[in-house]
Amino acid sequence: MLGIQGNQESVSQALVLPFNSVGIADISLVGGKNASLGEMIQQLQPKGVKVPTGFATTAYAYRYFITKAGLETKLREIFANLDVEDVKNLRQCGKKARALMLETPFPLELQEAIAIFYNDLCQEYGTDTDVAVRSSATAEDLPDASFAGQQETYLNVHGLKGVLESCHKCFASIFTDRAISYRENKGFDHFDVALSVGVQKMVRSDLAASGVMFSIDTETGFKDATLITAAYGLGETVVQGAVNPDEYLVFKPTLKQGYRPILQKRLGTKEIKMVYDLGGSKLTKNIAVPRFERQQFALNEDEVLQLATWACVIEEHYSQVHGVETPMDIEWAKDGITNELFIVQARPETVQSQKIKNVIRTYYLRGTSEVLLTGRSVGEMIGQGPAKVILDVRQIHQFQPGEVLVTNRTDPDWEPIMKRASAIVTNSGGRTCHAAIIAREMGIPAIVGCGNATTILKTGQEVTVNCANGETGKVYQGLLPFEIEEVPLESLPQTKTKIMMNVGNPEEVLGLAAIPNDGVGLARMEFIIANHIKVHPLALLHFDQLEEELAQYKIAELTAEYEDKAQYFVDKLAQGIGTIAAAFYPKPVIVRLSDFKSNEYANLLGGRQFEAKEENPMIGWRGASRYYDPRYSEGFALECQAMKRIRDEMGLTNMILMIPFCRTPNEGRRVIAEMAKHGLVQGENGLEVYVMCELPSNVELADEFCQIFDGFSIGSNDLTQLTLGLDRDSELVAHLFDERDLAVKRMITRAIATVKQYGRKIGICGQAPSDYPEFARFLVEQGIDSISLNPDSVFKTQLEIAKMEQEMGKIE
Repeated sequence: MLGIQGNQESVSQALVLPFNSVGIADISLVGGKNASLGEMIQQLQPKGVKVPTGFATTAYAYRYFITKAGLETKLREIFANLDVEDVKNLRQCGKKARALMLETPFPLELQEAIAIFYNDLCQEYGTDTDVAVRSSATAEDLPDASFAGQQETYLNVHGLKGVLESCHKCFASIFTDRAISYRENKGFDHFDVALSVGVQKMVRSDLAASGVMFSIDTETGFKDATLITAAYGLGETVVQGAVNPDEYLVFKPTLKQGYRPILQKRLGTKEIKMVYDLGGSKLTKNIAVPRFERQQFALNEDEVLQLATWACVIEEHYSQVHGVETPMDIEWAKDGITNELFIVQARPETVQSQKIKNVIRTYYLRGTSEVLLTGRSVGEMIGQGPAKVILDVRQIHQFQPGEVLVTNRTDPDWEPIMKRASAIVTNSGGRTCHAAIIAREMGIPAIVGCGNATTILKTGQEVTVNCANGETGKVYQGLLPFEIEEVPLESLPQTKTKIMMNVGNPEEVLGLAAIPNDGVGLARMEFIIANHIKVHPLALLHFDQLEEELAQYKIAELTAEYEDKAQYFVDKLAQGIGTIAAAFYPKPVIVRLSDFKSNEYANLLGGRQFEAKEENPMIGWRGASRYYDPRYSEGFALECQAMKRIRDEMGLTNMILMIPFCRTPNEGRRVIAEMAKHGLVQGENGLEVYVMCELPSNVELADEFCQIFDGFSIGSNDLTQLTLGLDRDSELVAHLFDERDLAVKRMITRAIATVKQYGRKIGICGQAPSDYPEFARFLVEQGIDSISLNPDSVFKTQLEIAKMEQEMGKIE
């Protein structure tokens, strides 16, 4: 009964099995966690994925324990009057059940079996070798239910006595309050679920780093990205949300082609880490992380790419096993002694993969008020209600349905009340922490890592929690109005005119990519520079010569991790635009190079020193005229470096570059030459360069511009302004501004006709087609190739254009 040799019956009645003898088909025998470890050791270690070895007690061992001791009858008596909605009742039942399990000794045969396999580990790794002892329920990690965290885990366990005690505690943890509640809510019978215990060689991540990664974006369900979180020490702090970890986002399609597509790197605070309690009374303890380590990333880029590669290998394998695309939730650890990376767990992701994909549900906040605090947004939703601040899990019985739960962090003990919350707000945690995972699973908006939520918010205070506008979630004062729009995707018709999108905020694009589209007609660089970089490029290049002390201080804070301040600009811009290009890959993404006016540049940190004061910056030093000018060309060089990195290092060759406000053909040639100086050579590696058609000169000389550029995009705002001779910033003449004016329409008609005559592409990226159906009809009649719209206008305008095309006989 102790061994594993012989027929299938003897295997099913083994008390303990080594990981390398089980696979994913053995969930009923060793639980999802242990079956997955065995699967990876057998199938993926040959492909380079490193997984620590170990062994598992079986479901048979658990049932043997229950049966031999006659525990089932006593346990059924305890659960006869169970009411999981009554927190006190749940707590009493759970306490009695666990006590009964712990008071009942393990059968001698089970103790002997565990001893044999632990001694084998000690022979390989040394006397009393350190192990992790983890629970693995036999119904866990199913595609539609994650039992993760329901039972206990013990780290840094030494010696046979410690291993046996930890295994016993794991058996008892099948009756934690959270596990009982979870099974009841998911419809699992308590006695149909058995418990396996995995005993795995520890990875010394207490001396390095660890974390969680998903082979899918956890917020939007964008399937082409791997999200990796990392913090110092053992991984429990990341899983529990006790720290705000570093985050990395890696683009899978070009990673598989051999590129280095790290789209985003976000530095976490990583204030504490869990380490071995050497010589102490506990297995582990939390200690503070030194300030200089907190200001560094826990992983280097090679390690990030290695983990992301493994995530792809693991996802591909499990997708083949299950016969359907299977995004994965993976825990990893780095050994501080050997500097090796390891995968310590992998399970199917259970939220985004289960969502209905044929309906897009969008939340819109329709009011505003004071923003009380911000944090990491979880779930693209809006929730509201009275806040309830709870600092101790023993007080959760005070929580009422519909309240906004405000706490330091959550762990599985909080789950009985989490499903009743209208929203969740926590001080600590990242996008892969417990609060984030459970909020997604339950369809509740959450903001994690706020820092001071429990001091800012007060019990009874009415708040609105907005997670519907990208990665930054905001808590507003009061109950603000909001709307929910549902669009069934199958109702959207195909159009001959390409429908593209105008975007600027990288935080929103992974979600926007789900909207049916033909790519991005206008990716605005200005949003990233103003909101993410915040610094004038020349202020970074000439940091030591800055005259304004306050600006220098603020720039130093923003760029603390950079010796070369200019690389801060390149990194942030490459990550922002790279994320947009990746979100819509392989569809075209037309990126307009910077088009700030001098007054807008001056408002960036350190900008006033480098900008002239112009009376009318709207028609002054902007766009193309800056790029080759000695007064700004080194700033433009940084833009070029970032764009070259996106194409050459990230492999995102779907990115097309577009020049704004190009007044003459000669100016166009000068800009093309300036770009080539920095490695952006038109035609090389498929690089296309477009020009904005927004000046009367662009229309009058469209034939000459066609000799220089690969495509055109009509900027109807500036074209209207300059055709009618009015300043669109002046409210005195605002009533005259109308893209539908006959003079403007004649300009557009000529532009489209000339550009198409020369075989170039031409689209429009102004707002007018969204606002005026008759203007959209006019564009379709002229044969424009594409119309680029703000995301909230796509559905409505696409329906209208399809109707127009049908009436015109362009589509059947």
